[in-house]
Amino acid sequence: MSTRNIATIIRGLPTSDGAGVKLTRTLGQSRNASDRQRLDPFLLLDEFSSDNADDYLAGFPAHPHRGFETVTYMLDGHMQHEDHMGNRGDLGPGDVQWMTAGRGVIHSEMPQQKEGRMRGFQLWINLPAAEKMQPAAWRDIPATRIPQVDLDDGARVRVIAGTLRQDDSAIDGPINGAAERISTDPLYFDVQLPAQGRFEHPLTAGHNALVFVYEGSARIGARDLPRHHVGVLSDGDSVQIEAGPDGARLLLLAGRPIGEPVVQYGPFVMNSREEIEQALRDYAEGRLTEAA
Repeated sequence: MSTRNIATIIRGLPTSDGAGVKLTRTLGQSRNASDRQRLDPFLLLDEFSSDNADDYLAGFPAHPHRGFETVTYMLDGHMQHEDHMGNRGDLGPGDVQWMTAGRGVIHSEMPQQKEGRMRGFQLWINLPAAEKMQPAAWRDIPATRIPQVDLDDGARVRVIAGTLRQDDSAIDGPINGAAERISTDPLYFDVQLPAQGRFEHPLTAGHNALVFVYEGSARIGARDLPRHHVGVLSDGDSVQIEAGPDGARLLLLAGRPIGEPVVQYGPFVMNSREEIEQALRDYAEGRLTEAA
């Protein structure tokens, strides 16, 4: 068994998006095709976290997407999603929304609170060329449907996507995540570790993987990973993570790389400049969301 180490560390960058929502961005700090701060199939990873309503209240008014998937995972607060198809979802603590933009979707994400803490993540996952023009789809996954597993050594894992496999008396066999049947075969775990706690898990060799620490700190191999940093992992078939003296909360993500050209213009992610120009024309002419 070959254990993965940290190949690259990406420091989170404070930024804003939407109508001025303050974020910490790791993946996707640049939208250039040669950007090394992407990790095929993952395009972008944002954390939003604030107790100040001025940082999030303006939200993300109606905007378009084409060619990829968005995964919104809430930890605290309430956010309402709506799209052009009439879908509406109210995301609360622990809930996930998995949206496949496909050919095109116009949607909004607006806070449903005027005070208190708003915290969560948005991940963008690319789609292969053969799936970019599929009809848009929407899945709201309530917290009650996401398996939460307490392991013998004090670790706690929420299994959003992928399969948790552990030799641990606390679980009986593999635990499948709530999101299934996705072509990039993503693994998406939210892992909580006590001080100096350890978590080891198999990963599919050849799949790209990363760890994002959002509380505390962690160590993978010989390298420390502070809060608000992503550790891009080397190849291998397992990962071993050790929490720092204050424990750690982190996201473990992995997925099958697509290996196709990526051309991005704002909210559109395609394989060529010509396809981006077509997306812009379709949006300008009101045809972005028409059936193919």
